[in-house]
Amino acid sequence: MNSFQFIGQYIKRHGVRYAAGILTLFIVDFANLLIPKITGTVTDGLTAQTFGWNDILRCLIQILLVGLVLSLGRFFWRFFLFGASRTIEMEIRNDMFRHLEKMSVEYYHEHKTGDLMTRFTSDLNSIRMAIGPAIMCIFDASVMTVMVIVQMMYYVNFSLTMLVLIPMVLICVGEIYYGKIMHSKYRARQDAVSDLTDFVQESFSGIRVIKAFVRERAQLRAFAKANQNTMDKNLIVIRLQAIVMPLLDVVIGVSSLITLIYGGYLALTGEITLGRFVAFNQYINMLVWPMLAAGNAINMFSQGGASIKRIQEVFAEKPEILDREEVEPVDSLEGNITFSHLTFLHHGMTEPTLKDINLEVPAGTTLAIIGRTGNGKSTLVNLLLHLYNTKPGMILLDGRDINTIPLKTLRENIAYVPQDNFLFSDTLSSNIAFGMEEEDMDQIVRAAKAACIHDNIIAFPEGYNTIVGERGVTLSGGQKQRSSIARALMKDAPILILDDALSAVDTDTEEHILQNLKQNRAGKTTILIAHRISTIQNADVILVLEDGEAREVGNHSELMALGGIYRDMFEKQQLEAAIGEKKASLRRDMEAIQGGAQA
Repeated sequence: MNSFQFIGQYIKRHGVRYAAGILTLFIVDFANLLIPKITGTVTDGLTAQTFGWNDILRCLIQILLVGLVLSLGRFFWRFFLFGASRTIEMEIRNDMFRHLEKMSVEYYHEHKTGDLMTRFTSDLNSIRMAIGPAIMCIFDASVMTVMVIVQMMYYVNFSLTMLVLIPMVLICVGEIYYGKIMHSKYRARQDAVSDLTDFVQESFSGIRVIKAFVRERAQLRAFAKANQNTMDKNLIVIRLQAIVMPLLDVVIGVSSLITLIYGGYLALTGEITLGRFVAFNQYINMLVWPMLAAGNAINMFSQGGASIKRIQEVFAEKPEILDREEVEPVDSLEGNITFSHLTFLHHGMTEPTLKDINLEVPAGTTLAIIGRTGNGKSTLVNLLLHLYNTKPGMILLDGRDINTIPLKTLRENIAYVPQDNFLFSDTLSSNIAFGMEEEDMDQIVRAAKAACIHDNIIAFPEGYNTIVGERGVTLSGGQKQRSSIARALMKDAPILILDDALSAVDTDTEEHILQNLKQNRAGKTTILIAHRISTIQNADVILVLEDGEAREVGNHSELMALGGIYRDMFEKQQLEAAIGEKKASLRRDMEAIQGGAQA
């Protein structure tokens, strides 16, 4: 689909509004032509002394009526054309957001947020200008030019009209060339704006890291460089406009000069009347707007065309994760999970992240997954959420291939606490109830108590109405984790996934949360990913991943008896805990000794 077809499908939906706007614009242009004629008639009548007060009054009434038509017409063509372009802008933005929601997580790994934001704002604004003001300008310029030229030829003088039009032809040729150059320059400008937007967004999101590593000056230098690049690209576009627009004024001035010299000569020799000479000058002035409008329209079309291609690039990307033809309706899931020879390779990787995983997880089981960083723990649960595609038969839920389960049904039956504990810039109550259709305060409080966050929330001045800030920045790491756990518990789904969701809480709080989970999740499947063995040692089944392989499977006692990877990790963590406790004890003793000495 080319750019015209892409934008044409939206314009077609609002064809009636565009037709009404163009018809109104035509009426306005036609009414505009009447004013020079009336002025010329009055001038000739006064010069020949054939006009009385009644004739002058009649002409004044005609001018007032024309003015009324122009005022109403200009309101309505703006209402129709600009209103339609604003609506189309909104529709494209909605369609693009809907399309991006369908894209897989891999897409967001490869495309920067700042670039997508620029397409949602600056690029869509350029498209709106191209399908609104630009269409108005080009139609108005074309119709007005034709109508004015016809009036100049037949009402005033043919030879004078043809002479004046020579510079106008040069303008048309130049503007076509100008439009081609502007298209590529504007595309480069938009790319620079995208890079700058992404840099700013990333810097503000990582402001704590920047401050912690004292990199403010380095970031400022990097920003200045990106900002300079954006300014350079903008200046290229502005220079083009700065060259072309004055040239238009020069050419228009030449046409006016020809009118004064040759038209004045014709008036003096009597070939045209003084009134028609006055009317001709007004017609020339009326041609100034079409020439300028044509230049603006070509500029807006060039920018809009470049932006349409950038928007099309988004729509051209096809979602990798979608309901396939073999999908069959299912009401709900019980929570039985089967991994059968599960192997998965990420895009751009040469070695599989997961290798031949085989495991049966009956409904109601608490499965713990442990392993060193980068061994595929998160990938395993992401596959269970169908955030990535797997080959048929590798993951079964209740005996059904995950690829045959509708995505909506699958994800409605799984509650998920991700590693990053993402919270929206909203109230705590809205964040906890995010997965629900309506906010039920009683359910929110119960979920918050189960996640051991309720006491923290009620200590805030605004309580559950506290705004947490972007990505939950106003909360501590532990508070964000527990808020995310509360959000997952609100769903009361058959399957709950906690991806390293207790790493930022202390051991006492962790025990309370695990105890609450044991009570609330009775008979339902729970998957715990953790690095601390204390978090998962009471799980029914523990899966130890090493280099993407299921090296050990069993409960805590069975794995300890094996004397393998799990026992080694357990003993190291116990040793680290003992050393930490010893250091804490020595610190307390030293403080006590110092306190006694001071006393």
